[in-house]
Amino acid sequence: MIKAEIIAVGSELLLGGRTDTNSIFLADMLAEQGVEVRFKTGVGDDIDDMCAVFTQALKRAKVVLVTGGLGPTVDDLTREAVAKVTGQALGLRPQALRTIQARFKLAGRTVSANQRRQAFLPSGADLLRNSSGTAPGFSMKWKRCRLFCLPGVSHEARKMFSESVVPILVKEGLVGCGIESRSLQTFGLIEGVIDERIQGIVPESSGLRLGILASPLGVSISLTSDHSDSLSHACVGEGKISKSHLLLEQYVKLLSKVLGSCVYGFDGKSMEKIIGESLTARGLTLALAESCTGGLIGHRLTQIAGSSAYVDRGVVCYSNQAKMDVLGVTKSLLVRHGAVSAPVAKAMAQGIRKRSKVDLGLSVTGIAGPGGGTTEKPVGLVYVGLATPKKTFTKEFRFHGDRYMVKLRSSQGALDILRRWLFSLPISDE
Repeated sequence: MIKAEIIAVGSELLLGGRTDTNSIFLADMLAEQGVEVRFKTGVGDDIDDMCAVFTQALKRAKVVLVTGGLGPTVDDLTREAVAKVTGQALGLRPQALRTIQARFKLAGRTVSANQRRQAFLPSGADLLRNSSGTAPGFSMKWKRCRLFCLPGVSHEARKMFSESVVPILVKEGLVGCGIESRSLQTFGLIEGVIDERIQGIVPESSGLRLGILASPLGVSISLTSDHSDSLSHACVGEGKISKSHLLLEQYVKLLSKVLGSCVYGFDGKSMEKIIGESLTARGLTLALAESCTGGLIGHRLTQIAGSSAYVDRGVVCYSNQAKMDVLGVTKSLLVRHGAVSAPVAKAMAQGIRKRSKVDLGLSVTGIAGPGGGTTEKPVGLVYVGLATPKKTFTKEFRFHGDRYMVKLRSSQGALDILRRWLFSLPISDE
């Protein structure tokens, strides 16, 4: 198995507020080529720190991918760090400069001295064309390692990987059989409980690696095999199925059986995608009444192409007055139970369904925090209501985390109630 390392450059990735998405999709793309990522490293815009990280990576990996630090500003130091580590001087690449000039000319601009810096690459490096931006990438062979330096802008790095990196990997024999993997997405059980339930199901002797990852949207279980070059005689049409594929299918079924209705999807398929497909297939329409989530459920559902076929409308009824005016929730109900309660969630769902004349009404009301909680109704208390043609359901949740995490978990909880009804699974807490 070819071993690789991914290095994300940029101090902004270490200061909070920014997520290193490049490492995620690059790891996926490398896995498709049969290249296993053994290390992921983040490093700030300090030349000495970068040199230390690059030196270590070049010693322990066969393939190293660096993203970021190729721009025109003074803190873009990837070129300089690579030159220093490899002992290769930076030099102007006329072809790179012409490409940058042509792109700027199309925008009616001229290339500044800073922008011109991007055309200086280490000697011996191969230029990697950037068809989506100005910063050229580059690649070079250093001792036993192949190094690739890609832009930090995600869509540029993704395209450069497909157009330039893969052909080099293939040409130099740095690819293997694709790493096969499957995953299950769950909601409703915490990480520890899932770990207990699946203990011993996937034995070490199976040759599969099992991983458990918790997130605000639930817990994912992954199964990975790097033996996909071993083929069985089972066929689909004229194509053969690998033994790894059959083994993965076998254990996915076993895990699904043990985890039951909390499994909502496979292989990264989102809750909103699954719900959208079911609503479309059944010809059902949906309206939303959101309080604490502030429109997040509607946003997620309408991220799916074709959602206009089933999403009728969504309203954010944040105040008590809005709940009364828009949804018809009575003042007496709000006074008796409070806005964050099962009866109000039920009335909200029924109100939006009735006024929208749709098949289903989905509501959510809760306390996202960080303030507003009490001993009886703490931060993270959320109620979901689902009004269907025959019955209205409610469910109570107790979420943790900061304000955004509570909102995200609340949106997932609401969608999960809808999923359970669509697939005739238990909802509880009527």
